[in-house]
Amino acid sequence: MTEKVKVKHLTKIFGKQISQAKELMKQGKSKEEILAETGCTIGVNDASFSINEGEIFVVMGLSGSGKSTLIRMINRLIDSTDGDVDIDDQSVMDLDKEGLRKLRQDKFGMVFQNFALFPHLTVLQNAEYGLTLKKVDQETQEKKAKDALELVGLNGYDQQYPDQLSGGMQQRVGLARALANDAEILLMDEAFSALDPLYRKEMQDLLLQIQEKMHKTVIFIGHDLNEALKLGDRIMIMRDGNIEQIGAPEDILTHPANDYVERFIEGVDRTQVLTASSVMAKAHVVNISKAGPRVALRR
Repeated sequence: MTEKVKVKHLTKIFGKQISQAKELMKQGKSKEEILAETGCTIGVNDASFSINEGEIFVVMGLSGSGKSTLIRMINRLIDSTDGDVDIDDQSVMDLDKEGLRKLRQDKFGMVFQNFALFPHLTVLQNAEYGLTLKKVDQETQEKKAKDALELVGLNGYDQQYPDQLSGGMQQRVGLARALANDAEILLMDEAFSALDPLYRKEMQDLLLQIQEKMHKTVIFIGHDLNEALKLGDRIMIMRDGNIEQIGAPEDILTHPANDYVERFIEGVDRTQVLTASSVMAKAHVVNISKAGPRVALRR
């Protein structure tokens, strides 16, 4: 598999006494202890991982775990305290202002929890917005935007305005905008959290359907583990800025890395992930003529 995103020792400390906070981190002090002693908040602590091209990578965690800070450091909406991020083997931290602008336009599409649509623009104009910033010609803009709207099931809604749409439909417009821009990496920060359960399920199913066709690299931030198990090729669980475990949904359910992860997965719907092959014992082949039936039975 090709590694699309590589995160290396990424750290973010909010506050003024950063050097002192770093020293306390080396001593193994907790987030709360560092806050009490320095007034600094540990957003992300020495995160290292990679994301493969074409996978849905879900970052999970409770409020304050650092997941949203992490996703904003990947495209440098927030500058890191330490560490690096490579996109297609290009360091994001080395880019100047113009290089960073180009990277964001060419590589990234963001889908937000609050939809982030322009109320004075039509659905079509909202879907075209990223292409407008890239100064794509009008004919190409319209074609790409209409293709994206059709892909998300909004064909015929071109001239509607956001306030004429349901929450689920508004989020589809946000997704269409990212797709129309030919974004290679979709950053989805709590994208479905504000939706009613029915719309949320529809958007989850839609994302999986689109992924079957488009094979985008998706970094999905969330706090609902059932959603993560449904969507994610791999899941990363965070707590207090630290990475607790990274693995396939099946691995996390069957082999939690520690007590925190074990508590985190309590009560989830395991039928979404686990199959008979997940829990069956592997067969052992025994040569009866050599080992005998008692050895075979014991094995």
